[in-house]
Amino acid sequence: MASLNNGDSVNKLPSVKFTKLFINGEFLDSVSGKTFESIDPRTGDVIARISEGDREDVDIAVRAARHAFDFGPWPRMSGADRAKILMKWAALIDEHAEELATLDAIDAGKLYHMCKNVEVPSAANTLRYYAGAADKIHGEVLKMSRQFHAYTLLEPVGVVGHITPWNFPNTMFYIKVAPSLAAGCTMVVKPAEQTPLSALYNAHLAKLAGIPDGVLNVVTGFGPTAGAALSSHMDVDKVSFTGSTQTGREIMQAAAKSNLKQVSLELGGKSPLIIFDDADVDKAVELALIGILYNKGEVCVASSRVFVQEGIYDEFEKKLVEKAKAWVVGDPFDPKVQQGPQVDKEQFEKILSYIEHGKKEGATLLTGGKTVGNKGYFIEPTIFSDIKEDMLIAQDEIFGPVLALKKFKTIDEAIKSANNTKYGLAAGIVTKNLDTANTVSRSIRAGTIWINCYFAFGDDVPFGGYKMSGFGKDHGLEALHKYLQVKSVVTPLYNSPWL
Repeated sequence: MASLNNGDSVNKLPSVKFTKLFINGEFLDSVSGKTFESIDPRTGDVIARISEGDREDVDIAVRAARHAFDFGPWPRMSGADRAKILMKWAALIDEHAEELATLDAIDAGKLYHMCKNVEVPSAANTLRYYAGAADKIHGEVLKMSRQFHAYTLLEPVGVVGHITPWNFPNTMFYIKVAPSLAAGCTMVVKPAEQTPLSALYNAHLAKLAGIPDGVLNVVTGFGPTAGAALSSHMDVDKVSFTGSTQTGREIMQAAAKSNLKQVSLELGGKSPLIIFDDADVDKAVELALIGILYNKGEVCVASSRVFVQEGIYDEFEKKLVEKAKAWVVGDPFDPKVQQGPQVDKEQFEKILSYIEHGKKEGATLLTGGKTVGNKGYFIEPTIFSDIKEDMLIAQDEIFGPVLALKKFKTIDEAIKSANNTKYGLAAGIVTKNLDTANTVSRSIRAGTIWINCYFAFGDDVPFGGYKMSGFGKDHGLEALHKYLQVKSVVTPLYNSPWL
C-alpha cells in the first residue's frame, strides 16, 4: 500500500457559506439555537458548526412544504415550466462544481477530482433527466366493459421526507430530489449529520434557480431526532430513505404508527462479484479492486465478497494483492491519491473492529489491515482469504475497504454462495460465456446485476434492492413514478353508439 503525505492542502479549508437550516426559502437558526460540529475526516478538526434541527424545526419545515403543496404554484405548474427551472438549476450546479466538490471532499473524505469531474456533473445530469420527464407524466384512457368512460390521472404524492446518506452527499441529494420535484411534490430533506454541507449549498442553488419558497426545505440534524420527527410526521405523505437496514426498520415502524405514509428504502448490501475461469484475469482484478476500494469502500453495492473459480484463483489472488499494495491512500485533494479517509471516527473504528474480527475468526490477512498516518481516519486496502461464509466479515456490511476472497469450483456453488446473504442489492459476474452470464444473472437474488463491468449506474437504469436491501427504485422512470399516485376517474356514458 502506497501513501502520500497529507501535505499543505489539509490545512486549507474553504469558507463554508451556509450552516443554517433552509426553510421556506430562508436560512434560519434552529428553534433551540443548538449547533453541532461538522468534522474534517482528514484531520479530525472541526470544519464548521451547523444548526441542529429538532422536532420543532421539522414541524416548521413540513408546514412550509404542506402550504407550498396545497396552495403554491409548484404542483400546479405545467411540467414544461417545472422543467425550465430544473434545467436552470442544473446549469448552476455546473457553474459551482468546484464549490460542491470541495464541500464533499472536506466533509466526507471523498476524492476531489472524482467529485468535480464525475459526481457533480452526474448530479446536474440527473436534474436534466427528470426535467425531461416532467412534461411526460400521463395517465391512461381505459375501455370499460360497462357503459362508463374511465381514465387515470398521475398526481404528485404530496409532501415527501427525504433522508439521505453520508457516502454520496451531493449525488444522493439529487437522486432523491430531482424525480420528486419533476413529479410536482414538495419536500423536506434531512441530510446525514456527518455530511450536511453540500445539501445546504444545494438549497442555495435551488433558490437561485427559482424553486418557489417552501417547495424544498433542508433540516440538518441527527437521525434519532430530526430524522425520527420526519418519519413519524402526520403531514408527510411519503418518506424516501437511503442508509442502514436497521434505520430502515425504524422508519417503516414510524410510518406505520403515524399516518401509514408511503415508504421507499435503499438499504445495506453485501454484494458478490463472481469471477469464472474464462475471465480476463487482469480485467477481473481491476473490477474487483475498484468494486471494493472506490470511495474507500463506503458504497452500498461495494463488491465486498469476491468468489473466484479455482482454475485462475492463484493468479488472481497474486495480482489483486500486488495492486492493492500499490493503491495510494492520502489527502483527497491530491490528484495522485486513490483513496481518502473514512467519513468519521465512528466508521473508522467500526471498520477496524471488523478487521480484528476477521483475524480472530481465522481468515488469512493477505494485505492491509492497518491505519495510515498519525491523524485523520485513513485505513489501508484490506484483503482476507480463507473465508468461511458464517464469518462476520462475510456476512455483515462493513462499509469500508475490506474484501473477503473465496475460491469456488462449480457454477452451482458460486450461485449458492452469492445468495447466502440477507441482502440483495447488486452483484457482478465476470465471464466470456454467455450461457454462464445468463444463468447466473437470473439465479442471483439482487436488484442489479453487472456483467463484465461494475458500478455501471445511469439515470435511465432503475436501481434498488431485493430482500433486506429494501424496496422501491431510484433512477429511471420508476423513481419518478414512486412520487406519483394513480387516480381513477369514471363517468357514465349515455346513448353512446359504442362502449
